Amino acid sequence: MKTETLKKQDSMDLEPFYQAIEDDPSLLEEAFETLLEMVNSEPGSAKKLALLIKEDFHDLYKEIAELCKPDQDKGNTPSCCGGL
Repeated sequence: MKTETLKKQDSMDLEPFYQAIEDDPSLLEEAFETLLEMVNSEPGSAKKLALLIKEDFHDLYKEIAELCKPDQDKGNTPSCCGGL
């Protein structure tokens, strides 16, 4: 019962934070960048986050995959050559 009370207290303390990032997109971007920097520093966490995105956030996963596709205009030339 004490654990549930602590969980409720923790979630209540975060409400102003959630509201602030909803109200200001730049705060959301900054929070997301900070989170990604934290996750990126731990390889195990990075893999877990990647799997979470792939499995539960399919639209985000598709956007990332689209950005990672090689440009069709560059053909098979290695990126070190500038695709020329």
